[in-house]
Amino acid sequence: MTAIKRKELPDDVYIPFVETLFRDGFTLAIGISAQTALMCIVGAKTGNPSYLVLAAVLVLVGIVRVMNMRRFSALPPIETRQEAYRRETRYIIYGAMHGLVLGTFCLTAIYTAQDEFAEIAAVCIVLATATGIAGRNYGSPRMVNILILTLACPMALGFILRGDFYHVALGLLSAPFLLAIHRYADTVRDVLFTAISAEKLANRLAQRFNRALNTMPHGLIMLDPDGKVVVANAEAARLLSIHSPDDLLGRSVHSLLMRGVVSGMLTRKDCQLVETQLTKALREGRDRKVLVGFANGQHYEFSAREGSQELGVITFEDVTARVEAEERIRFMARYDSLTGLVNRAYFHELVEESLSTGDQKRYCAIATIDLDDFKSVNDTVGHPVGDGLIYAVAERLAEFAAPGIQISRFGGDEFILFFDKVESESQFTRMMDEIFAGLKGEVDVAGHVLRIQVSAGAVLSRVEFSEVDEMIVKADLALYKAKELGKNGWQLFESSMDAAFRDRQRMKADLRAAVEAGTLRVVYQPIVTMATMRISGCEALCRWDHPALGPVSPGVFIPLAEEMGIISQISTFMLNAACAECMKWPEHTNVSVNLSAKDFRNSDVIQKVRNALEASGLPPHRLEVEVTETALLDDKSETRQLLQELKSLGVRIALDDFGTGYSSLSYLHKLPLDKVKIDRSFLSDVTQNPRSLELLKGIVALSRSLGLAVTIEGVETFEQLRILSRQVEPELVQGFLFGAALSASGIETMSTARWPFAHDELVASGATRK
Repeated sequence: MTAIKRKELPDDVYIPFVETLFRDGFTLAIGISAQTALMCIVGAKTGNPSYLVLAAVLVLVGIVRVMNMRRFSALPPIETRQEAYRRETRYIIYGAMHGLVLGTFCLTAIYTAQDEFAEIAAVCIVLATATGIAGRNYGSPRMVNILILTLACPMALGFILRGDFYHVALGLLSAPFLLAIHRYADTVRDVLFTAISAEKLANRLAQRFNRALNTMPHGLIMLDPDGKVVVANAEAARLLSIHSPDDLLGRSVHSLLMRGVVSGMLTRKDCQLVETQLTKALREGRDRKVLVGFANGQHYEFSAREGSQELGVITFEDVTARVEAEERIRFMARYDSLTGLVNRAYFHELVEESLSTGDQKRYCAIATIDLDDFKSVNDTVGHPVGDGLIYAVAERLAEFAAPGIQISRFGGDEFILFFDKVESESQFTRMMDEIFAGLKGEVDVAGHVLRIQVSAGAVLSRVEFSEVDEMIVKADLALYKAKELGKNGWQLFESSMDAAFRDRQRMKADLRAAVEAGTLRVVYQPIVTMATMRISGCEALCRWDHPALGPVSPGVFIPLAEEMGIISQISTFMLNAACAECMKWPEHTNVSVNLSAKDFRNSDVIQKVRNALEASGLPPHRLEVEVTETALLDDKSETRQLLQELKSLGVRIALDDFGTGYSSLSYLHKLPLDKVKIDRSFLSDVTQNPRSLELLKGIVALSRSLGLAVTIEGVETFEQLRILSRQVEPELVQGFLFGAALSASGIETMSTARWPFAHDELVASGATRK
């Protein structure tokens, strides 16, 4: 092993080495006393007073040296390298003086005295002191070298100066002895340096381990093969309400868990479960986790695994926050955030579980409840008030919650109830009537007094034949029926409802297929000029000939198409077909096409009209687009913008079915209209009711004063035509009086003709205008 030089020693090793020089002054004092006594004995035997002088000097040096050691050993620990070097230097000075006194004694005793006892005494002092050179002074290589020079070298010099062969040989052989002492001191220093370095490394590792162990967010204990705790961290002590980790040492898992039982935080059953699971995990060498809830609401998760060297490791942590978060997430996933009722998914899960257990012969029921005209509440007073109304309904429904009755908010304004045990249909009817009675009434929501009105559909079935989704569908069918019958009531599902529903679904599928295959057809109802009784234009009407049912009324399939979202495809088909056919007619004949309210929810309608005109080559002024009041109600500003863009293409705009729905005279003033088409309802009693006639005359006069042409729809009798011609004087009329809707070729044939029967009758009666 290579000797470590002082300058190579780091501060954290050099300083401890210097401190070792000042330890154990007692043995140094004993050694100096023995050396002084031996010198006195030699002086007495030889009668040479110089030995007594040397003994006196050695006593003085010894006193100074021992006092110096006591002084420095009483000082605080050395903190700097400079302080260590200063103390080492003083130690070397006094040690060198001690060595010089002993070396002088050896040289005198061997060479001058020529006394056999004196020589033996000198050699004994050197040998005895040599052991201390390495044993006491290994921390200071300078001190070792100085002591070898001042102590051993005078002895070797004394032997050589004797001159005879044997003494000279003995003196020369002292050199290896001196080298061995030096080497031994270096070895001791190297060994101690390695030990100190290893100790410091071990201490650093222990500190790091201790820091890591006690800063863990988890509690940790390690068990020996006997199941006793041998390592524990601060978090484990805190979680187990124990003062110090050291207090955990030597305890078993059972005793630690029983602390929780004694304090009432843990049940004995939970204690046995945790202990069994953890012991099994340690025995099998598997990872296992156990979640335990405590009486104070806290939750701990215990984990066990087998460690190295047959040590078992158990970690545990307070997971209360995580468990509470998971509970909140679970609640959010299962319950409606507004009402706190069970949501659709969890309701489905609960009902399925209920249907799978218990007596399969019992009856159960599902009821779907829907608020009537809820959209108008949101539109008039806002969604927050609408939410308040839903919450109020949920509160009233919650009053009927009971074992066997599950209530859920299914979404929007729809609620659903499940009745697990129903004795009979009459008993179920009474329950539903009670629920309806409990829901009725007014409720104050944010200062708005709202009346609760609902419709409901229900289905009653034996459990063994029940399936959740199927029951919900049937309850919905009964709900649709209740709404068809005027709302504010409930209906129990009947098999006829299912047949009607299936027919409706089949018709939807057939309609979609017809639209995609392009098998719809277009017919044209003439629009006749009142003055000449000639066709001035035609209204394009869509027709569907079902392969099995025959002709289907537009009043049936057009609402279906709007519900399915394919009405815009039909509108595109009608635009393209009508424009193409109109090009074959005389130039004075125009065509009119109805566009749905849904067409005006998308700016694509402009491009559709432009494409139809470009594909057919039809001049834009020959196309008239009819828009209903429903489209204007949906979004007035957006619809007005789209109508302006259509107007800029050169297309004419007509307001269809004026006088129905939510008619507003502001439409006539604000919208870019060219024509108003007055609904047929105004003609129904015009021949008997003077007020109807006056109203009709007023609307026509007002429209004409605004520069709008007027078409009156629904002319079915000659008497109606005569009154219109004499008193109302609209520009255009249309209706079954002029025949049923014609094909495109029929319109082409009739476009240059006039209705002579009508014209002649009107002339004869004097009703025609000049």
